Amino acid sequence: MRKIKTIVTCLLPVMLAQAQAQVYLDPNAPVEERVKDALSRMTTHEKIQIVHAQSKFTSAGVPRLGIRQLNMADGPHGCRAEVDWNSWDYANWTNDSVVAFPSLTCLAATWNRELAASYGHAVSEEFAFRGKDIMLGPGTTIARMPLNGRSFEYMGEDPYLAGELAVPYIRSAQKNGVACCLKHFFLNNQEVGRWNVNVNVSERAVNEIYLPAFKKAVQKGGLWTIMGSYNRWNNVHCCENDSLLNKILKQQWGFDGAVISDWGGTHHTWEAATGGLDIEMGTATNGKTVDRSKGYNTYYLADAFERLVNEGKIPMRVLDDKASRVLRTIFRTAMGAGKANGSLCSEAHYGVCREIGQEGVVLLKNRQGILPLDISRYRRVLVVGDNAVRNMSEGGGSSELKTKFDVSPLEGLRAVYGDRIDFARGYYAGRALYGKADKLSKDSLDRLRSEALEKAGEADLVIFIGGLNKNYRQDCEDGDRESYSLPYRQDDLIAGLAKVQRNIIVVTFGGNPFAMPWIGRVQAMVHCWYLGSMSGHALADVISGKVNPSGKLPVTFAKRQEDYPCFRFGKEGYPGVDGQVYYKEGIFVGYRWFDTKRVAPLFPFGYGLSYTTFSYGKPRLSATSMRAGGRITVTVDVTNTGRREGKETVQLYISDERSSEERPAKELRNFAKVSLKPGETKTVSFTVTAEDLQFFSARRHRWVVEPGVFKALVCASETDVRGVARFSVTD
Repeated sequence: MRKIKTIVTCLLPVMLAQAQAQVYLDPNAPVEERVKDALSRMTTHEKIQIVHAQSKFTSAGVPRLGIRQLNMADGPHGCRAEVDWNSWDYANWTNDSVVAFPSLTCLAATWNRELAASYGHAVSEEFAFRGKDIMLGPGTTIARMPLNGRSFEYMGEDPYLAGELAVPYIRSAQKNGVACCLKHFFLNNQEVGRWNVNVNVSERAVNEIYLPAFKKAVQKGGLWTIMGSYNRWNNVHCCENDSLLNKILKQQWGFDGAVISDWGGTHHTWEAATGGLDIEMGTATNGKTVDRSKGYNTYYLADAFERLVNEGKIPMRVLDDKASRVLRTIFRTAMGAGKANGSLCSEAHYGVCREIGQEGVVLLKNRQGILPLDISRYRRVLVVGDNAVRNMSEGGGSSELKTKFDVSPLEGLRAVYGDRIDFARGYYAGRALYGKADKLSKDSLDRLRSEALEKAGEADLVIFIGGLNKNYRQDCEDGDRESYSLPYRQDDLIAGLAKVQRNIIVVTFGGNPFAMPWIGRVQAMVHCWYLGSMSGHALADVISGKVNPSGKLPVTFAKRQEDYPCFRFGKEGYPGVDGQVYYKEGIFVGYRWFDTKRVAPLFPFGYGLSYTTFSYGKPRLSATSMRAGGRITVTVDVTNTGRREGKETVQLYISDERSSEERPAKELRNFAKVSLKPGETKTVSFTVTAEDLQFFSARRHRWVVEPGVFKALVCASETDVRGVARFSVTD
């Protein structure tokens, strides 16, 4: 018995130590307890190791303590193919093919919060199955400028719409234990000069236009990680910006996650360490540096940072805060209780892809009801255009995807209409090679054009499928479009087709608006964004009428490039002068400019046609006045007055009739998408609070709600006002 007691006495300290060691390893323990426990066991060097990269797309864990590394991958439309450990070269795996989901501009065009949640769930399952802890996306950068090469990765020009769709996307993705890394924080509104351009923008525009979607994602979406942008604000790079990352993001908004640099976005040790960056990625491995001999210990948040901490020049609390945020991310994802096993290329994922594509397609014109297409009326149907057969999952930069399969628009149409569909390419845009594109000779291009025109003259109907693509200088990172016109002489080709064929349907893909000088000569116009792996089926579903189109524009389509405010101020407005760009339009971005300054758009924000029609009743208010802290309910009846079942997006805008500072004519403050059968009526309700009435005062440097008279405008698009109700604010 004495011997047994001796053994127990000797083992007790070991058993207690083992029990204590289980806290940070226990996935069911509170995250904050795990973080505190793990941090207390780490050396200074181990803390340093987890705040910078250890490979192209991983940051280190703590092997001694069994703490896992973080695995990251580009998104947000799908999990990018595996790349080598320390280069941008693809690893050529055979099991990393995925579903390409529609672009985020397409998601924004659905105006559907439920679909946003489905998107986040499905795409994060693919990341989880691939062993990824952080998905580098989604993006809520505001579409200020229609030539931006990365606008297709974002959610349009309005901060309310972008924020409302980002929140359910993020919540659903993170339920699967995959952190969303919202990007690009912030003012990444152009790709030309993106590495160093300094954005000069008013305090009011920052607070009303460029920050709200990010704030909503943090505070309502519970965001776990966020990515700093390349550009500068107040002459400080955003990945090292104390005012942005510490004061606004962490202190004002209460963000408790990790700030991750964009790849190559870190430039200094002291500034990055004290400016709020938590994980440094891509430095000296950003594709710009030839010398790969530089180890990850040469990163700004590596050896140099460790020396400053050891010398007492940077307090240990700064390093502890960063390490805590990284540990918090690890325990929420790689070592979290909620980490899903996920799945890849499942039937459910393709179903979500197709549904988002269907609802994101926007019908812009439909003369004499030529759509949906009744094939029995036409003997010969000709499809013309490079985008009819192009793989649009390739290219675009970091969002490029390796897919198991993609259904092209031509394949989708032929699956519905069979061999009545003929094809002529008409133009060739080259392969989507990053930084360049291969080209055909002028003679070859002329032959393609001549063939298309000849066949068009013999056909009964032409479906032109073109638009933008993901080649460099199109919808692709590190470069902006060079013109507001369609590339590859498409405008001339469409005009030529219109001369020989009266029945023309134009279908375009792309993440940005563009000019349509031929719009008056075509029967129908359909814009598709990028629809992902099920592109052809989603398009054919809408063209055939299997699905009633319900997409609405998340951006304004102007008649001319110069109609956008950023081009009204010369090179200072874009692309900048001497590394400085000036947002002189202030808060008047997108429809706020067109509406307030009375510039007629080609197609307005929130616009989209249907194969049915909807009528709106008179909006009703729960009260005609409210105190600044109160609320009013706006209700309106919406009826499907056509013969087809369809979905309508009811949009609520608020207008301040009189203000001490200039305000937009009206601003989006809510929306609801409702499905209605023929003859069916549904009541839509919106709650208006003080937050919907406020503006950021340039004089008082704070949010203000002024007493006075406001209008609640119920709209089918920003310019299609269906009903107005006035109410007053008394204090």
